Amino acid sequence: MGGIPVTTRTARSGTRYEELARQLTGIGAVKRDLARILPHDCPPGSAAVLTVLDRHGEMRLSRLSEFMAVDISVTSRHVAHVARRGWIERETDPVDGRCRILRLTPSGRALLAELGARYTGALETALADWSAADIDVLNTLLARLRSSF
Repeated sequence: MGGIPVTTRTARSGTRYEELARQLTGIGAVKRDLARILPHDCPPGSAAVLTVLDRHGEMRLSRLSEFMAVDISVTSRHVAHVARRGWIERETDPVDGRCRILRLTPSGRALLAELGARYTGALETALADWSAADIDVLNTLLARLRSSF
């Protein structure tokens, strides 16, 4: 009685979520632009390996693959790349000698600090005309979006 018909509500919310889907697709472009600031020898997959190990600590390849949500063969290639550069070390797992434990090295931590500074600098430049309040709102909403998934 007296409310918006169900079909109209569905159409409006559908449009709202369609617009959100379009905006989230645009986030991919932002991520690609940010990836361009990475050092030439540290592609995004390598940076992801370092970031996951930094956030979650040492782990086996299988667990890293789960965190990265990519096939273990892809993860293995990224791990080989960062290991060749000395950013991680692979040690035999004392529980299962067939497996390796992956951990960051000091040079891997140093690279992560550099990557963080590059990302922060790029964001500060791109969002220079945003208010602190707008950035706080964006941070809050993005955190809320992540927790919803």
